[in-house]
This record gives sequence, C-alpha cells and structure tokens, in this order.
Amino acid sequence: MSAYQALYRKYRPQTFDDVSGQMAVTQTLKTQVISGKLSHAYLFTGSRGTGKTSCAKILAKAVNCLHPVDGNPCNRCAACQAIDSGSCMDVLEIDAASNNGVDNVRDLRDDAIYSPSQVKMRVYIIDEVHMLSISAFNALLKIIEEPPEHLLFILATTELHKVPATILSRCQRFSFRRISQEDIAARLQYVAYQENIDLDDGAARVLARLADGGMRDGLSLLDQCASATTGELTADRVYACLGIAGERRCAELMGYIAAHDTKGALSLFNRLYTEGKDLGALLDELACLTRDLLVLKTAGGAGITMLSGVAADKEALDLAKRFGSGELTRMMERLQSTMAGFTRSESRRMDAELCLVELCQPELSVDVSALNARITRLEEQLKSGKLVVSAQAAPRQEAQEEPEEDRPPMPTDEDAPPEEEGATPPAGEVPDGFWSDLCAGVRKELKPPAFGFFTASPGGPVQGVLVGDKLELRCGNTFIAETINRPDILEVVSRKAGAILGRPIQAAVVDGSAKPAANPRMEQLMNFGRAHGDIVKIKNS
Repeated sequence: MSAYQALYRKYRPQTFDDVSGQMAVTQTLKTQVISGKLSHAYLFTGSRGTGKTSCAKILAKAVNCLHPVDGNPCNRCAACQAIDSGSCMDVLEIDAASNNGVDNVRDLRDDAIYSPSQVKMRVYIIDEVHMLSISAFNALLKIIEEPPEHLLFILATTELHKVPATILSRCQRFSFRRISQEDIAARLQYVAYQENIDLDDGAARVLARLADGGMRDGLSLLDQCASATTGELTADRVYACLGIAGERRCAELMGYIAAHDTKGALSLFNRLYTEGKDLGALLDELACLTRDLLVLKTAGGAGITMLSGVAADKEALDLAKRFGSGELTRMMERLQSTMAGFTRSESRRMDAELCLVELCQPELSVDVSALNARITRLEEQLKSGKLVVSAQAAPRQEAQEEPEEDRPPMPTDEDAPPEEEGATPPAGEVPDGFWSDLCAGVRKELKPPAFGFFTASPGGPVQGVLVGDKLELRCGNTFIAETINRPDILEVVSRKAGAILGRPIQAAVVDGSAKPAANPRMEQLMNFGRAHGDIVKIKNS
C-alpha cells in the first residue's frame, strides 16, 4: 500500500499553465524558453505558497526537456521524469536555511564548473537564499556574474530586502503576487473534485480567505479539514475543525463592542472558549474585521473590494457606521498588543477578556489613543446629526402638568441677594481702540511666547476687561494664565494701559478656564427650570 501524499505535493503544478494567479511571470518564462533567450540567473520573490519553487522546478525541466510544448515541459521524456523523481544529479535543489555557510557555497562553486552528465544544463535552485551569510553571498557573487554556459541559477526568497544589491543586480527578478481568493477557491474545488471531497462553496471561500494568498496553505487546510470530517465539508465544519469563531459569531461579537455591551461580549466569548475556539485565532479574526471596518470608513465604497471576508459585506457596512475612525484605530492597536503578548502570557484567557472589556468600555483607559477615539466618535455622530449618550441615561418621562398653585414662583429681581457695601462694580467694556493699541504697544516690549498671546482679534487667547482702575487679563486656559502672570509682564501691560488711558492702571491675570464661584441667583434659576422641565436632555436620535 503506497504512503499517503499531502495534497499540496500531489497537486503541485507540473507546467507553467498549471500555475494559478501568476500569469505575468509564467508567460514571460514561457516566451524565454521558446526563443532560447534565457538569463543565466533568476531571482523569484514573493510571499509563501505563491509558486516560486514550483516555477523554479518547471523552468529547470523546460530548459532540459527533449520535447517542449509551447514553452512547457512535456513531463514524459527521460529528462523530465528524472528531474521529477529527484534522480537527476544535474538539477540540485539547495535549502539555504541549512546550507548557509561559505564552505557550502565553495563546494557548490567547485562542482558547478563541470559539464552536466544527464541533461543539457546544470541547474541550481537555491531556496530561501536570503538565509546565506555575507561571506557565502560573496563566494557566490563571482560565479553568478560569469557562470559557464551550461549553468543556470534560480534563487528564491520571501525576504527580498535581505538579499545584497550585488546579487540583485546580476539576476532577472520576478515578483510573485499573492494569489486571489477566487483563484484559490477555484483550485480547491478542482482538487476536491479529483479527491472525491464534497466541498461546499462557502467552505471553499473560507479556506481561501484563511490561506492569505498562499495556494500551499489553502491545500494544507483542505487536507486537514477533509481528513477530520465525513460527508459534506461546510463552512461550519471548517470553523469547528480549525477552532475559529466564524464570520457570524465574529460579527456578533463586534456588534456587542459597538453597543458597549460588556456583558454580552463576555458571555459570547465564554461560549466560544468553552467550545474550544483558539483565542489567538479569535482575536486575529476580530483584528481582521476591525481592519475591514477601518477600510470602509476611510475608503468608502471602494473599500468593498478590499475586504478580507471575515464578515459578510452587508454586516461589515452596517458595523462600520457604528464606529469612529479613531475608535477603530485604537481597537486595532489593543488587539495587536494583546496577541503579541500571548507568547509570554501565563493566562491567555484573562488577557483576552481584559482586551474585550477595554474594547467595550473605552472610558476605562485614559491614554491618548482612547481619549482620541472617544472624541472622534462624538465628532462623527455630531456630523451625522446623532449624539449617543450613556446607556444609563434613560429618557426622561414626561412630567405631569402641575397645578398652578403647586409650582414654585419664578424668581424676580427682589429675590437677588443684596450687594455688599464696597463690592466691586460690574466689569465694563474697554474703550474703542484701547485693546488694539495696548496689544500693539505690549508686543514691542515682550518676548516669545508671551507676546504672541496679545492679539487684537476677537476671541484671542487673552482678552482685556476694565473694572474701574483694574485691567483684568482674562486667559482662555491655565497655561496662558501661568505664562503671562509674571511681574515683569504685568508691569509692561500696566504701564502701557496707563499711558493710553491717562491714569494709573493695575493689570491682573484671570484664568477663564477656572470653575466660577457659586451664584445664588443662578442656582434659583436652575431650580426653577428643573421644576418646570425647561432643561432639555439630549437623547439618541
């Protein structure tokens, strides 16, 4: 009985036409094979599972095939079969992760000068070439620059930035893009048909999304799920097999977060935890959905094409309306920090629960990002004509009409407290042109930053109000008040003001942001308004 072979190995592409999602690369390579205008060194770059090594092996067969078909290897001649079986000593696949020393490269360089014995060209496929040491790259440099005519190098890497520029400049570079979810789902359906696996369309889409652009990952996930279940392979069975929450529950959990329903979020989380869902996968799904909502908020309708598919498009659009951009950014940062801490955490459940509590109740966090998120949410709700208040603020019931004799009397001027003798007279307006003339004179003598606060424009940082022979400098906030409340600054302001008005003036600083003292008259008015329902509470529209 033959040993079972993994699906990603069994269905590895054998020709350029079999490669999914890399038409630009495969068409160019086929044209070069047909015309015979081959480079001496190729560099294949891209994320994992996108076909780099497969294309390298196909190219090695194509250049040595005895009967090529439109640039593709025939896979039937002696050369193709020897390369497929791994018995061809002239086509070598080297893993740079385990052969990254300078001695390994020197051995390769010494062997490369010999002519091939079985096929037309000797081919070296160096996988994960970025793992080579600097000295190994230097040893490889000369032979890549001027190789013998019978030699072909194919380098593959997932981290292009780690490959020295001297190597890059001597190779033809081909970039392998992430394979689209549609292409992966189509390939999975083809493999499932060949293997008699009853694969549901929804399950194929879920597997394609989880593959994250890598065909090998998609086939491995299909292999895992198909071996763990019997009958039709549905999306729910994929979720159960892989230990993930799924789009329906992930959207439900995000709905609780949007409603600031901590109880509902924790209850759902507890059910998912009891069912054995992986906490890392759950938070990763939440992070992906948060990213989708942020894309919809910033990119508008064009963001539909960029969604990851963690939730249905309609659900994602509805959820995006319930969050602010700043709030989504804070959530993303919090989720990522929690997932990063899982590797060193002793209680992942507690970390995940704390993360959910902070997502539902941003007021628990007083850092800048949390405050910015709350402010952004209010701003966006104000723009849309909505203002959401705390859930505890229930709508005020309509008060019954009180009899006229039960109503408290409207306060009149007679109810005002008597003024004490010697009390400060009410503040008066400054004479026309006084404040602008004073600011112009003061700015000539003061230095930054104080002189910048004295502007003649209405609503400026500092406003001057005359109270008898006293000039109150009313400041917009405590910082401004503390900045100009210095004897040397007040002396300049007093002197300039006295010169303009022709009498001694004493300047004094007043912090306008400070809480005003209680006013008995105002308290009476407030009590009257409360009794008659004149204070309107803002309710969620």
